[in-house]
Amino acid sequence: QVQLVESGGGLVQAGGSLRLSCAVSGRTLSIFTMGWFRQAPEKEREFVSAISRTGSNTVYADSVKGRFTISRDNTKNTVYLEMNNLKPEDTAVYYCAADRTPWVVPRSTRAEYDYWGQGTQVTVSS
Repeated sequence: QVQLVESGGGLVQAGGSLRLSCAVSGRTLSIFTMGWFRQAPEKEREFVSAISRTGSNTVYADSVKGRFTISRDNTKNTVYLEMNNLKPEDTAVYYCAADRTPWVVPRSTRAEYDYWGQGTQVTVSS
């Protein structure tokens, strides 16, 4: 059974940084396209970033482009989301997701993803 466990969330001031991690177990990470999504209170879950199986292709939402960086270490079965210059509007629960389809270019559609973590809270104060 595939399990995804996020960590690294917390409270940070605007302009600060956090690094989220997503540990994958049950299958080797290298078979999955991986994504990060987030959900703010009373809002729909939205796409943040995704990375192809080898890490050669990445995709970002316009709202985080230039501030967030997704990466993966298949040897550690872990995906990361480095978040810099955080803004109050980045406040949300952040979810890691795994897609079994080996897209060359990762997809940003929530329905594409097969497995989800429980989420980690990120709160950015102004």
